[in-house]
Amino acid sequence: MAPRGTKTASLGLEDALWKAANQLRSNMESSEYKHVVLGLLFLKYVSDRFELHRSRLEALTKDESSDYFMPTDEAREALLEDRDEYTAEGVFWVPEGHRWSDLQKVAKQPVIGARIDAAMEAIEKENPTLKGVLPKNFNRRELSPTTLGGLIDTFSRDDLAAAEHEGMDVLGRVYEYFLAQFASDEGKNGGEFYTPRSVVSLLVEMLRPYNGRVFDPCCGSGGMFVQAEHFVSHHGGSKNDISVFGQEMNPTTWRLAQMNLAIRGIEANLGPEWGDSFHDDKHPDLRADFIMANPPFNISEWGGERLTDDKRWVYGTPPRGNANYAWLQHMLHHLSPTGTMGVVLANGSLVVDQSGQGEIRKRMVEDDVVECIVALPSQLFYSVQIPVTLWFLTKDKTARKVKSERTQRDRRGEVLFIDAREMGHMESRTHRNLSPEDAAKIADTYNAWRGDPDLQPYEDVPGFCVSATTQQVSEAGYALSPGRYVGTEAIEDDGIPVAEKIALLTEEVRSGFATRADLQTAVVAALTSLEEVE
Repeated sequence: MAPRGTKTASLGLEDALWKAANQLRSNMESSEYKHVVLGLLFLKYVSDRFELHRSRLEALTKDESSDYFMPTDEAREALLEDRDEYTAEGVFWVPEGHRWSDLQKVAKQPVIGARIDAAMEAIEKENPTLKGVLPKNFNRRELSPTTLGGLIDTFSRDDLAAAEHEGMDVLGRVYEYFLAQFASDEGKNGGEFYTPRSVVSLLVEMLRPYNGRVFDPCCGSGGMFVQAEHFVSHHGGSKNDISVFGQEMNPTTWRLAQMNLAIRGIEANLGPEWGDSFHDDKHPDLRADFIMANPPFNISEWGGERLTDDKRWVYGTPPRGNANYAWLQHMLHHLSPTGTMGVVLANGSLVVDQSGQGEIRKRMVEDDVVECIVALPSQLFYSVQIPVTLWFLTKDKTARKVKSERTQRDRRGEVLFIDAREMGHMESRTHRNLSPEDAAKIADTYNAWRGDPDLQPYEDVPGFCVSATTQQVSEAGYALSPGRYVGTEAIEDDGIPVAEKIALLTEEVRSGFATRADLQTAVVAALTSLEEVE
């Protein structure tokens, strides 16, 4: 059961919109419908921001004390339709005739699909950063005017309208909520574009990306970046404190990420187009301060046979049949000398020895780049039910600093193991979630171990966490499963002597035997009585 307060009232709007939109799906598959719904949400966002800025400009043109004051209606209208007045403020320019209000007027008419496609084309043409991003396949038979018009009506609700600040957050929340719901609907395929928010939040809380370059080489729909921006804002910083870099090989998912980040106002470099990180690296010279990623688990068809002598394989050539250690080394290659990375991997990567993977893991431990391993519970992901692990790697365990610039503790020659397999709560029959309290406990343990002076000093907790030496890891055959190191949970001493406990237990067992004998006698007597009646 979820702890109290986990599902807040703020989900009311998102849930209502999802149900309303889902009722219009008809026979369309979730994987197709996703792009229809999210594309329209983005169009609504672009128009809302445009109209909000237009209203502000209009008010200024009527204010005689303002530099924008215009004495005539003609001059005022000319300013309001000046594209530069919008783009200079980071607002996408939406041409006349293609705005949300224009679409509302023809929402249920036969031309609505063509009108939406034309609006997407026009917005892309006027805003180069959106080139090739927006979906433009609304004019097709399976999308009836009733469906499209119904979605436009759904997203035109007053409580979804843009406000001074909150409106953009509302649209962002709705977009993220819909991403999660589509991932749930699509199961395994949905997991390819969406990492559960609780897992992303945990990675961010552990890495604490206050400022610097943040990179995700398999960014999906961009959830890592959204949560990183939330973290920075929550701690008093600005989204401009971080520079976002990403890559995604699926073209439709790459477009989802671009729209997701644009809704948040996050400027990101996801490359000029989609591409395979192993074979078409869009950021070859990038050395990131923080890397956060959830690469696809155990992929076998990754083209490793074409990269046998690649410079990224510092610790050994990854096997052709599994890309896990290719991902780890690719990210280490892109990590700055003082950076830290957090990666989600399947548990098999912790212990597997086949095809040279054990030797790669051994070299990584001996080179002291493995900093922390966190074992997570099962059923966190929509795509797989298996438990997964977080790997935290760094090239220098002495160089990290907290926000106050106080140097953290030297942890060279040590690895922190955290066993969180029993944490979390079931949100549904098939999906588990980590609460904010769960994430805080894990993140605080990690950052206390790193020496954060604002936290209580780190201590091993039997059954939960232990700081092991690389010598201990070596003695365990370089296996990295936290369960091998943390031991069992300590049981609080109740003060009763062992001899007394044994005596009490013996008495309870004897009493149980006696009770069972009495019951057997009573049952036999009852059966005998029945036989005598017959």
